Amino acid sequence: MTRRLLLPIITLLFAVGINAQSLRTLTEAEFTSAVSDWSKGYAGWKFKGKRPAVIDFYADWCGPCRKLSPTVDSLATAYKGKVDFYKVNVDRCPELAKRLGVRSIPMLLLCPAKGSPQVIMGVYPGSEIEAAMRYVFYPKKK
Repeated sequence: MTRRLLLPIITLLFAVGINAQSLRTLTEAEFTSAVSDWSKGYAGWKFKGKRPAVIDFYADWCGPCRKLSPTVDSLATAYKGKVDFYKVNVDRCPELAKRLGVRSIPMLLLCPAKGSPQVIMGVYPGSEIEAAMRYVFYPKKK
């Protein structure tokens, strides 16, 4: 009986460990060093990352955020090494959320390596988020 329970638990812990490495929760200071100096909002935006990034603005109490979380985790695993994924808890980083205009959560900030970030508000299927990522991160040249 114990062995039957042990395998699913080990599998779950392994999966959580992979996502934990692919998706990191940032503080305001970590956001400044990894993503952009947010003190001026979008006006002074200069992306610091080496590859595109997706930032999930959320709160622990937010039902839609909890619904979106597995989708973001899955995308973080699928795009590991190609796109950086971060989470920002708006309750722990209220000044950052305010400066970046986070008025509704969940909010995904899509940050291309070059150019302006774009916003996705609300809960969407992974396929639609992926389509938005392709559009923002790899725009077709005219």
